[in-house]
Amino acid sequence: MDQIGSRVYFDKVTGDVLVKTAERSGVVHETTVDEDFTRYTALAERVRETVDYIQLEYGQYAQDFAECNGYRVNPETRTIEFSYPDPNAPEETPVYRKSLSEENEELREQLAATNRDLQDIAEHVFGA
Repeated sequence: MDQIGSRVYFDKVTGDVLVKTAERSGVVHETTVDEDFTRYTALAERVRETVDYIQLEYGQYAQDFAECNGYRVNPETRTIEFSYPDPNAPEETPVYRKSLSEENEELREQLAATNRDLQDIAEHVFGA
Protein backbone atom coordinates (compact mmCIF):
# COMPACT_ATOMS: atom_id res chain seq x y z
CA MET A 1 0.00 0.00 0.00
CA ASP A 2 1.36 3.40 -1.00
CA GLN A 3 1.50 6.17 1.58
CA ILE A 4 2.03 9.79 0.63
CA GLY A 5 2.62 12.48 3.22
CA SER A 6 1.30 16.01 3.20
CA ARG A 7 3.00 18.84 1.40
CA VAL A 8 2.98 22.20 3.21
CA TYR A 9 3.26 25.20 0.90
CA PHE A 10 4.22 28.49 2.51
CA ASP A 11 5.13 32.09 1.75
CA LYS A 12 8.94 32.29 1.61
CA VAL A 13 9.07 35.64 3.43
CA THR A 14 6.42 35.34 6.15
CA GLY A 15 6.16 31.57 6.64
CA ASP A 16 2.38 31.78 6.39
CA VAL A 17 0.93 28.47 5.25
CA LEU A 18 -0.90 28.73 1.95
CA VAL A 19 -1.90 25.09 1.42
CA LYS A 20 -1.43 21.83 3.29
CA THR A 21 -2.24 18.92 1.02
CA ALA A 22 -3.92 15.88 2.50
CA GLU A 23 -1.88 12.78 3.14
CA ARG A 24 -3.10 9.74 1.27
CA SER A 25 -2.74 5.99 1.35
CA GLY A 26 -3.83 3.07 -0.78
CA VAL A 27 -3.65 3.13 -4.54
CA VAL A 28 -2.71 6.78 -4.90
CA HIS A 29 -0.78 9.04 -7.24
CA GLU A 30 1.67 11.55 -5.79
CA THR A 31 1.05 14.92 -7.38
CA THR A 32 3.87 17.08 -8.65
CA VAL A 33 4.42 20.63 -7.49
CA ASP A 34 3.26 21.81 -10.93
CA GLU A 35 0.00 19.87 -10.52
CA ASP A 36 -0.53 21.37 -7.07
CA PHE A 37 -0.07 24.87 -8.48
CA THR A 38 -2.85 24.24 -10.97
CA ARG A 39 -5.09 22.38 -8.51
CA TYR A 40 -5.08 24.81 -5.54
CA THR A 41 -6.33 28.37 -6.03
CA ALA A 42 -4.17 29.72 -3.19
CA LEU A 43 -1.10 28.55 -5.12
CA ALA A 44 -2.33 29.42 -8.61
CA GLU A 45 -2.83 33.03 -7.52
CA ARG A 46 0.79 33.34 -6.37
CA VAL A 47 4.04 34.08 -8.15
CA ARG A 48 5.79 30.72 -8.01
CA GLU A 49 9.11 32.16 -6.79
CA THR A 50 7.44 33.51 -3.62
CA VAL A 51 6.33 30.05 -2.49
CA ASP A 52 8.29 27.17 -1.01
CA TYR A 53 7.17 23.83 0.43
CA ILE A 54 8.05 21.10 2.87
CA GLN A 55 7.30 17.47 2.01
CA LEU A 56 6.23 15.54 5.12
CA GLU A 57 6.40 11.82 5.69
CA TYR A 58 3.09 9.98 6.00
CA GLY A 59 1.82 10.55 9.54
CA GLN A 60 4.55 13.05 10.42
CA TYR A 61 3.25 15.54 13.00
CA ALA A 62 -0.21 13.89 12.93
CA GLN A 63 -0.76 14.39 16.66
CA ASP A 64 0.63 17.93 16.55
CA PHE A 65 -1.73 18.91 13.72
CA ALA A 66 -4.64 17.35 15.64
CA GLU A 67 -3.87 19.21 18.88
CA CYS A 68 -2.62 22.58 17.64
CA ASN A 69 -4.65 25.72 17.12
CA GLY A 70 -2.33 27.03 14.41
CA TYR A 71 0.90 26.39 12.58
CA ARG A 72 3.33 28.16 10.29
CA VAL A 73 6.73 27.59 8.75
CA ASN A 74 9.80 29.33 10.04
CA PRO A 75 11.20 30.66 6.74
CA GLU A 76 14.77 30.78 8.07
CA THR A 77 14.91 27.17 9.29
CA ARG A 78 12.18 25.75 7.00
CA THR A 79 10.65 23.94 9.97
CA ILE A 80 7.01 23.83 10.98
CA GLU A 81 6.16 25.64 14.20
CA PHE A 82 2.93 24.98 16.07
CA SER A 83 0.83 26.90 18.56
CA TYR A 84 -1.15 24.98 21.13
CA PRO A 85 -4.22 26.15 23.00
CA ASP A 86 -3.78 27.16 26.62
CA PRO A 87 -6.92 26.00 28.47
CA ASN A 88 -6.31 28.72 31.08
CA ALA A 89 -6.08 31.50 28.48
CA PRO A 90 -8.09 30.50 25.39
CA GLU A 91 -8.08 34.03 23.92
CA GLU A 92 -4.31 34.46 24.18
CA THR A 93 -2.32 35.29 21.05
CA PRO A 94 -0.77 32.13 19.58
CA VAL A 95 2.87 31.46 20.42
CA TYR A 96 4.62 29.35 17.80
CA ARG A 97 7.24 26.79 18.77
CA LYS A 98 8.65 23.49 17.62
CA SER A 99 6.27 20.58 17.72
CA LEU A 100 5.49 18.93 21.05
CA SER A 101 6.39 15.57 19.51
CA GLU A 102 9.90 16.89 18.75
CA GLU A 103 10.23 18.41 22.21
CA ASN A 104 9.12 15.13 23.80
CA GLU A 105 11.68 13.18 21.76
CA GLU A 106 14.45 15.59 22.79
CA LEU A 107 13.44 15.21 26.45
CA ARG A 108 13.47 11.41 26.13
CA GLU A 109 16.97 11.56 24.67
CA GLN A 110 18.15 13.90 27.45
CA LEU A 111 16.64 11.62 30.09
CA ALA A 112 18.32 8.57 28.56
CA ALA A 113 21.68 10.40 28.52
CA THR A 114 21.22 11.47 32.15
CA ASN A 115 20.36 7.90 33.15
CA ARG A 116 23.51 6.63 31.40
CA ASP A 117 25.59 9.27 33.20
CA LEU A 118 24.07 8.30 36.56
CA GLN A 119 24.74 4.64 35.84
CA ASP A 120 28.40 5.47 35.04
CA ILE A 121 28.73 7.49 38.24
CA ALA A 122 27.14 4.72 40.33
CA GLU A 123 29.51 2.14 38.83
CA HIS A 124 32.50 4.40 39.51
CA VAL A 125 31.52 5.30 43.08
CA PHE A 126 30.04 2.02 44.22
CA GLY A 127 31.89 -0.35 41.92
CA ALA A 128 28.57 -1.82 40.87
